[in-house]
Amino acid sequence: MTAVLVIAKEPVPGRVKTRLTPAFTPAEAARLARAALADTLEAVAATPCERRVLVLDGRPGAWLPPGFEVVPQCGGGLDERLAAAFAACTGPALLIGMDTPQVTPALLAPAIGPGAWQEYDAWFGPAVDGGFWALGLASPDPGLLRGVPMSVPQTGAAQLARLVAAGLRVGRLPLLRDVDTAEDARVVAREAAGGRFAAVYAALATTAPAAPDHGAVSR
Repeated sequence: MTAVLVIAKEPVPGRVKTRLTPAFTPAEAARLARAALADTLEAVAATPCERRVLVLDGRPGAWLPPGFEVVPQCGGGLDERLAAAFAACTGPALLIGMDTPQVTPALLAPAIGPGAWQEYDAWFGPAVDGGFWALGLASPDPGLLRGVPMSVPQTGAAQLARLVAAGLRVGRLPLLRDVDTAEDARVVAREAAGGRFAAVYAALATTAPAAPDHGAVSR
């Protein structure tokens, strides 16, 4: 069975989803982040897996459902934090972020099911912004992540190239959109209709969000 890791940041105003401002205030951005995290954790809670681990920067809150282990993120850049999360696993693991509230157990199923590792050594879920929303490893090797440039438009391509260069057979998960900008929030709220994120967005978005931000990836 595969462990599922969710890497996340405590939804505190001014510390999360800063690129959602000025379309949303820092407090509103934190509400959206909390809703996205809650939807993500709910999907993982409904997914059959060996372990459910929240790799958290901050403190857990009422948004955390039962059945999750909580471990603190290490210091350093994102590549080091992701590497450390995998290093703590002793078997197959799938890591996702808190920025895709549209994720469902069905989307995770190919990398979780009993046959997930028969034909593949890794699973890769690309993101619209050029990053990735999911990464699975049959044998969690932190060296596969250390040194990969993060939070740039080439992050996903660089990570995928690292997996291929290591000789791994890589399975592909669907392309998803991370919530980084106000435009992302609008699109994802439509895709995740019925969830907490969509409800919070509908309550906050009284006017159309700003135009899409095509700047660097923020993860």
